[in-house]
Amino acid sequence: MEHLQVYRAAGGGKHRANKLFGTNLLNRRLLMAAAVLFVTAVASSESKAQSGPFAPLAGSWSGGGTVTLDDGSTERIRCRAKYAPIGPTMEMSLTCASDAYKFNLGANVRAEGSAITGSWSEASRNISGSLQGRGAGGSYELVASTAGFNANISLRTSGNKQNVTMRADSQFRGANISLSK
Repeated sequence: MEHLQVYRAAGGGKHRANKLFGTNLLNRRLLMAAAVLFVTAVASSESKAQSGPFAPLAGSWSGGGTVTLDDGSTERIRCRAKYAPIGPTMEMSLTCASDAYKFNLGANVRAEGSAITGSWSEASRNISGSLQGRGAGGSYELVASTAGFNANISLRTSGNKQNVTMRADSQFRGANISLSK
């Protein structure tokens, strides 16, 4: 019994195992607090990236539809789209192809209220121009323009479904595309 009193006196009146347990508990709490802080910071940064007028579009989409050419013929197409919104701006790409037809549309847009402006390019034909229109909440009406080319673009998003309709005044008359996440 005497050795137990000496042992406790050397340990400040506490059993050494209790000190280790208290230290481990403190370390666990600090680790847990750091983990919660990290998760909160990541969630906050993701919500900032996903907030704004283009947030419903964020991510990768795929699907298909039809393209109508100047002779009135239609072809089935397969499409992929990527939207990367950051606040009031967004970068997007849309690639569609059939056996005989392909287009690669890229755009950078900015929203100010419901007004949308930006630029676009089509890589396979090496053309580019301006975009302008209106929209919010996943529903947009835009006009893509360049010298000798105008196209009306309608984009409607609801949940994980999206419809894109394009009508143009060139050899490419239009497209109807349905995409999903």
